[in-house]
Amino acid sequence: MASEVTGKSLEEVHGTVQTQYPKFWKRAFAFMGPAFLVSIGYMDPGNWATDLEGGSRFGYKLVWVILMSNLMAILLQTLAARLGIVTGKDLAQACRSEYPRRASFALWILGEIAIAACDLAEVLGTILGLNLLFGLPLIYGAIVTLFDTFLLLLIQRLGVRKMEAFILSLITVIAGGFIVNLFLARPEWGSVVNGLVPSLPAGSVYIILGIIGATVMPHNLYLHSSLVQTRHIYRTIDYKSKACRFNLLDSVIALNVAFFVNTAILVLAAAVFFRHGLVVNEIQQADKLLEQLLGTKIASVAFGVALLAAGQSSTLTGTLAGQIVMEGFVKIRLRPILRRLLTRSIALIPAVVVISISGNEGTYKLLILSQVILSLQLPFAIVPLVHFTGDRLKMGTFVNKTWVKTLAWITSAIIIVLNIKLVYDQLKEFIHGGVPTAISVISIGIAVAVFVFLVYIILLPLLRGARGWREEKPPDSLAVTENIRTYPVKNIVAALGRDESDAAVISHAISIARADKAVLTLVHVVDSALTQVYNTEVYDEHARADEEYLSGIAEELKYTGISVELMLLYGEPVKELTNFVRDNNIDLLVMGAHGHRWIGDLLWGETVDPVRHMVRIPVLIVR
Repeated sequence: MASEVTGKSLEEVHGTVQTQYPKFWKRAFAFMGPAFLVSIGYMDPGNWATDLEGGSRFGYKLVWVILMSNLMAILLQTLAARLGIVTGKDLAQACRSEYPRRASFALWILGEIAIAACDLAEVLGTILGLNLLFGLPLIYGAIVTLFDTFLLLLIQRLGVRKMEAFILSLITVIAGGFIVNLFLARPEWGSVVNGLVPSLPAGSVYIILGIIGATVMPHNLYLHSSLVQTRHIYRTIDYKSKACRFNLLDSVIALNVAFFVNTAILVLAAAVFFRHGLVVNEIQQADKLLEQLLGTKIASVAFGVALLAAGQSSTLTGTLAGQIVMEGFVKIRLRPILRRLLTRSIALIPAVVVISISGNEGTYKLLILSQVILSLQLPFAIVPLVHFTGDRLKMGTFVNKTWVKTLAWITSAIIIVLNIKLVYDQLKEFIHGGVPTAISVISIGIAVAVFVFLVYIILLPLLRGARGWREEKPPDSLAVTENIRTYPVKNIVAALGRDESDAAVISHAISIARADKAVLTLVHVVDSALTQVYNTEVYDEHARADEEYLSGIAEELKYTGISVELMLLYGEPVKELTNFVRDNNIDLLVMGAHGHRWIGDLLWGETVDPVRHMVRIPVLIVR
């Protein structure tokens, strides 16, 4: 189910894309892709919610926020890519190497919260897209999103380049949908240009923070620092420098596509809704009003197709980010299907609850909230990234120049100040808004604890000064040999299932028993219907046949000169085998693997895996 990770970031695709081509355009094309996978997170359904409300409520006045967010994104994603290329570590691995274990664990929890919030937006986007295009009820759409996981994991298995091509095709669909709608809406381009001048309309801080959170996403920083390592890069300074330049080009192109899409959403909302004095607080409302106000069904269809594409594409990148964060921080790898289902289930619970209670309006508010949560997690990814890329002992000649450090810290300060402002306003509303005292006290306590932890993350590298990576060294050969011990094998159990694998099980058991002069016990678990129901010994026809089967084998084995004993157990195989091994000082268990998987395990049960995890002795599994 899970295994410990000791390899490279995204080890299965690490360095699999060749980049050594003589022609410039071929090299550039080889490096293109990671930023496009990352950029999809910058145009996911969470962006739609914040951009739609920002445009419909404040007109074109928040265009500057999208531009500022995009510039922040280009800077931070470039730093993330540089970290991965130069050090060979993704951001999660770097944090694990830099911070104490408890701090690293806390950062992991925060990273998982960010991924869950991101996946929540993707779930809601897919649900709403299905509702708009096909009229599928929201609750049924939620069920569909649980199963679209399998399709996306299949695409992931085709390889990183095919996955990038798939994502690029979905980006094209999203951009095409908004080009159609902008053509129909005919926005005031002069007002769009004026919107590039910073202003702070009353009541806009929550939406501004949501836009920033929807644009600059913490999980994308972990993702980008890992994806750049899918390219095969020579470790020389010259080649690293070229790789950094090509990835900068990749980031600028991909993130400017995302900038176009986000600006198009806000401009569309301003041109259609703000112009008519309408504030959009539901995505379905936006879809219906587009058709009414623009006078054509094409507008709503383009809107729905783009929304569905955004939800589906973001799901894939969220899966990868979850894998990177878990492997990097706690060195545990779950099977991709389990990792995806776990994340999706966590996201589905609040979605289903809100849909059941509040319907469309609650769904939209949940989308906005998910983006604010993402924004609150941002400092805990940005601050370590800025520290690492500004440390000469970690980055060598690729350390950030002074002007880059300055811009990076200004970006971090802006995000942190906006977060503090949002939390302060929310706590003040709790205290004066009739919220129960207990909830207010708990909220204040959490806010203070998180703020203290953020200060710790900021100050620790500054107080310790520049330092190289703290590597976790694997045990050397001497450490291994010093702990080698020999154990006599006196009691061997051969677990028989009355199937074709029994001959192989007995063959291996006899070989070991003869060499060590051990006692061999043949064990079979009677798991007939009566035994399962009454959970006790039931000497029925089934049990008698099993006993005769063991006796017949023992009769033949007496000529081998091995001491053979028989044991018939009754009940559930995993439980009975485990208990027998524990209670009888068994030194080795030999079992046969039945060979069926997935549906076979579901229908006939699975014994080998549970038993080997529950016993504390060696288990020999034969086929």
